[in-house]
Amino acid sequence: MRLTTRTNLAARVLMFCGVNAGRTVRSAEIAAACNASENHLAQVIHQLQHLGFVRTLRGRGGGLTLARAAEDISIGAMFRQFESGHPFAECFAGADNTCPLKEACRLRGYLERALNAFYAEMDRVSLQDLVRGNCGLESLLTLRDAGAFSCSGPVAQAPG
Repeated sequence: MRLTTRTNLAARVLMFCGVNAGRTVRSAEIAAACNASENHLAQVIHQLQHLGFVRTLRGRGGGLTLARAAEDISIGAMFRQFESGHPFAECFAGADNTCPLKEACRLRGYLERALNAFYAEMDRVSLQDLVRGNCGLESLLTLRDAGAFSCSGPVAQAPG
């Protein structure tokens, strides 16, 4: 499985905003910190804004902020929305499925269960889980003009 570049960038944007919560950040700052094209990033930010994950403000003091609290942003929901236009395999493509095995293949059922398990796991992850107490991420993404960063809170570890 591989996430699209858009989904990957969307996660980076949300983490950048989460680390810099309470500030209006600029897309150029995100692009520089996340090694992304400003043009591609603008498209992702527009989609995040349209889906209600971020709030954007135009003009001289413009930029973006999280549209809701980090604990209320489900990474699984964001993944689903960004990946929805891209079928995992041809057999998930509905009318565009031209696989000659579709009538007898059992692989689709296993893939479907695996994808459901993946999304169920990602539904358990909030943006807050990714950023709170993540000193490494804070050191990479905290805007320097915001003052010295201080890593606070318990360090969240992925289960396993």
